[in-house]
Amino acid sequence: MSTTAMTDDIPMTEVSITDEEPKVPEPAKKSQLLVILLCLFAAMGGFVFGYDTGTIAGFINMNSFLESFGEQDESGAFFLSRMRAGLIVGLFSIGAFLGTQLGGFLADTVGRKKGIIYVAMIYIVGMLIQITAFTAWYQVAIGRIVGGVGIGALSVLVPMFQSETAPQNLRGALVSSFQLFITLGIFVGSGVCYGTKSMTDTAAYRIPMGLCFLWAFILLIGMCFMPESPRFLVSVGRIEEARQAMSMTNQVPLHDPFVDEELKAIEDAVIREQSAGKATWKELVTGQPRMGYRLTIGILVQVLQQLCGANYFFYYGTSIFKAIGMSDSFATSMIFGGINFLSTFGGLYIVDRFGRRKCLLGGAMVMFVCFLIYSTVGFVALYPNGDTSLPARKAVGDVMILFTCIFIVAFATTWAPIAFVVVSETFPLRMRSKGMAVATGGNWMINFLVSFLTPFITSAIGFQYGYVFTACLGAAIVFVFFFIPETKGLSLEDVDELYASGVSARKSPEWVPSSKKQDANVPKSSMTDFSESS
Repeated sequence: MSTTAMTDDIPMTEVSITDEEPKVPEPAKKSQLLVILLCLFAAMGGFVFGYDTGTIAGFINMNSFLESFGEQDESGAFFLSRMRAGLIVGLFSIGAFLGTQLGGFLADTVGRKKGIIYVAMIYIVGMLIQITAFTAWYQVAIGRIVGGVGIGALSVLVPMFQSETAPQNLRGALVSSFQLFITLGIFVGSGVCYGTKSMTDTAAYRIPMGLCFLWAFILLIGMCFMPESPRFLVSVGRIEEARQAMSMTNQVPLHDPFVDEELKAIEDAVIREQSAGKATWKELVTGQPRMGYRLTIGILVQVLQQLCGANYFFYYGTSIFKAIGMSDSFATSMIFGGINFLSTFGGLYIVDRFGRRKCLLGGAMVMFVCFLIYSTVGFVALYPNGDTSLPARKAVGDVMILFTCIFIVAFATTWAPIAFVVVSETFPLRMRSKGMAVATGGNWMINFLVSFLTPFITSAIGFQYGYVFTACLGAAIVFVFFFIPETKGLSLEDVDELYASGVSARKSPEWVPSSKKQDANVPKSSMTDFSESS
């Protein structure tokens, strides 16, 4: 009902209005400390993932691992065939793909918190299967499938929990912390393998495997003391529990105005979403607002993150650097892990400083150039006359290492963390678990293809393989420019409104949500114009 209609029925009364509309107080900065710590602890799920990634590259090059699970050639030396190495590394990703679907199911049924606890248990079972293997390589492969289920589910549940718990001004950085902990895990895993590689018995790989168990156990125990996501609690009608969770994480009283305002916004969003549909799988593709478009963005940003080629280095880095001629390829791999970890701190800053689009575009451009140079130099100049039986040229290998380092810095600050941020923000609450499960599942399927096929492709075409990733990075630049909208500074409810507005991705940085428009248009010394219908 408009203001004019109101004056026809209700006599106007004098209203005293202050110079400035009262605003709901934001929690003090120090009150965000606990929620930051909670999100960072949940990111321990990323550490488990990264540590597993960082150790597998070392395992497949350890003499004791090769003696236990490899084959012997005519000279009596032990080795892993391309098929066996591809399966041991790659089947983890198949398990992770299945885990993403499990993660989406658990998120809707038992919640984000309990879901993380349950899948941490699954990962622990997978590690127990691996660590009890003595000579059966297929037992290691089975254990990696089971462990992959746990990691795949964590890759859905942890960013979802973080995005729904974090304050909007810190959401990009806190969701990016999942990737930060992945890189920390890769670095620590590489370091542990470097420390045990000289052991002559099975302790060389069993010690790193045993630590996988420890990290997952810490996550499991810690999550038992965490609050549930307030948005999940509201979606299932547990309003008072949501109030308690928000009060605790923001360190304010139960009925603080900030809690009241946030709860009301979430409840209103839930009501709107529930009236929009039943959150079926069909609606994930055909629903509104623009669900098919949003699903496409979620899948492609995750797929292209894998097709950047980073795991080409992280899964097979030790083998690659040995081929380039590095004297200690384990140490080189660990150095790259350290660069990856330290660079991710930059990503925590730039994601909320420059926004999602600029970071993804800039990162893809730098990686495109790096892979183009790396592949060309490796193909044309690394071996004299292209003869791989001859020693590699050290100076050329150093150039390749340099551009690999630049690539890792670009990846770690942009696509590595921001892909998870984009996916965690893209879907409305009622479809978030299904949407993130499908999108992250795409990531793991490509992860499997890269990890399984890399030994075969590099054997056939060598460093020309890098041109495949170069082409994919070119496609990523086009995709981001035309299709990914900017969501920096928006609440999750504002993001839904952004997609409903139909604004193009290129114009999205200038788009303003209705809530901010209303704040900007509030008069300071006159009657408030109630322009919305009653």
